[in-house]
Amino acid sequence: MTDSSTRSSRKPPDRHRRRWLTGALATGLVTGLGLVPGAARAAEAEIRNVALLPSDDQYILTADVVAELTPLLADVVGRGVSLYFITEFELTAPRWYWLDEEVVTRTLTYRLSYQSLTRQYRLTTGALHQNFTSLDEAMRTMLRIRNWGIADKAALKAGRSYNAALRFRLDVGELPKPLQVSALGRKDWNLASDWYRWSFVAGARDSK
Repeated sequence: MTDSSTRSSRKPPDRHRRRWLTGALATGLVTGLGLVPGAARAAEAEIRNVALLPSDDQYILTADVVAELTPLLADVVGRGVSLYFITEFELTAPRWYWLDEEVVTRTLTYRLSYQSLTRQYRLTTGALHQNFTSLDEAMRTMLRIRNWGIADKAALKAGRSYNAALRFRLDVGELPKPLQVSALGRKDWNLASDWYRWSFVAGARDSK
């Protein structure tokens, strides 16, 4: 797994996506979200099964994210709009005399898109691409964080206690501008977890 804070460059929207966005504006989807009838359903995400363990030369993070796309988000990506998801990790060292020391910050960015010609979903992180025949398969892969290198072992002091935090969220700022407007204050665009926080002792075999 590759962590990256640089998002993949996006291609100019194709004719199908432009036509859908234009239609969405005309029918009130962008302002009223008329695509999904009834009350907006809040999207939720939860971090589980977190472990931060030393390997030969670095500390490795594994975790599971429990989440699913709302019908609105699933429809949006199926119509050719890419969705960007970010997993954020922070490691700080407590200091009694001042603010906590920021030791490590990492981000892992996924781009979820649909390829209409091949009828496949694609996950992109950094220079890596994976194709899937279904949205569920793509989501399962994205939500299973495995072997994510967080920090070199030499960067942390063995036996010292650290505070770790992890969260997962949809990056609404990467949506096309009209959809960013519609996402403001709308729960069915809000796919995000709370920060999952735990204490971590460098060098310990079980650091959950």
